[in-house]
Amino acid sequence: MTNASSRTTSFGARAMRRLDALKAYTDVPGQLHRLYLAPSYRAAVDATAAMMRDAGFDQVTVDAIGTVVGRYDGTGRSGPTLLIGSHIDTVKDAGAFDGTLGVVAGIGVVEALREAGERLPFAIEVLAFGDEENVRFPSNLSSSRALAGTFDMATLDGRDEDGVSFREALVAFGGDPDDIPALARSRDDVIGYVEVHIEQGPVLEAKDLPVGIVSAINGASRRRLVITGEAGHAGTVPMPLRRDALAAAAEMVLAVEALGGRDPLTVATVGQLTVEPGAANVVPGRVRATLDARGPDDAIRVAMVGEIEATCRAIAARRGVALAIEPFYESAACPADAGIVGGLSAAVERRQLPVAVMPSGAGHDAMAMAALCPMGMLFVRCKGGISHNPAEDATEADIDVAVAVLLDFVRNVRP
Repeated sequence: MTNASSRTTSFGARAMRRLDALKAYTDVPGQLHRLYLAPSYRAAVDATAAMMRDAGFDQVTVDAIGTVVGRYDGTGRSGPTLLIGSHIDTVKDAGAFDGTLGVVAGIGVVEALREAGERLPFAIEVLAFGDEENVRFPSNLSSSRALAGTFDMATLDGRDEDGVSFREALVAFGGDPDDIPALARSRDDVIGYVEVHIEQGPVLEAKDLPVGIVSAINGASRRRLVITGEAGHAGTVPMPLRRDALAAAAEMVLAVEALGGRDPLTVATVGQLTVEPGAANVVPGRVRATLDARGPDDAIRVAMVGEIEATCRAIAARRGVALAIEPFYESAACPADAGIVGGLSAAVERRQLPVAVMPSGAGHDAMAMAALCPMGMLFVRCKGGISHNPAEDATEADIDVAVAVLLDFVRNVRP
């Protein structure tokens, strides 16, 4: 059996080598810019498939929606399958670890089993998903939703900023939109889904821990706010007579900050402010804003959003401005499976490390896969908590721990 002392190259070094290779696939020179179904995504899919073949997978395919599926057979010809995965599409000007780390971690686990000549009483499939980042099309988690059986075929009519439809891009990629419904897996055939991902936050770094176990993926509520006052001359309208939309918005932003931080597990953010007419010598007449509120407990999050809305309406009424609030996204919290949390925790403890259990503030493919099977996630410490940024970073040592924990977990799964 392969162990730390007998390996000539560490899990972390192997993962880093694969991550470095995948960084080369981009559509914008000088940046990592790999949008779903773009030419760079096609190249990354082919490279990932080649990595799986080199690592000793028994079968590697690319399915109808662009997911790379690498299969390592178990001891029997039939039986359930353990799924390991993440995504290989990126945001614009991305870092090299978000999503892709989870794919190369899964490849590392299968490689270690193959090198040890070890077969488990179940098959393993490593999945490299696309469209997790919700950047190119008005869609999200498309390839993981396809496997989970929750993909909305109407999504194929959505278009990117160049007017290319999802359907057209998929056909150009080499996929087949008509075959998407057939990708749905049966619950009876799947043990569970596990995803390794950088934390994208500062908690593990603050605790000085290499890895953490995800308890739940936060639910999220998003709102569009339009605050309408009255534009006027900045030099002639007296302060008491103004209906300044930006001043009202500023007070609302501070209220969001205060209410979002009242519970230690909730967050709330105003991420966009558009001021109209936007002139230095004009009292702002209209402000468009967004609210993003998240938390692992739906009841607490929903109550918080309700209080934020009520507070903003009270601010608007007191300041004599109009306020319109439009919900545009709602996602329930997604708890991790207790058995997978326990199994990952035990694997961490066997490495004589403290177990940190924590919610995920960001969405992941694991959210979609939860509709199919039990899911769990292992977080890896990232430098400064930075993500969606070229400065995104994780150490070889921490990645080595993560792959070792995942391998230990896999070896102890009882289907």
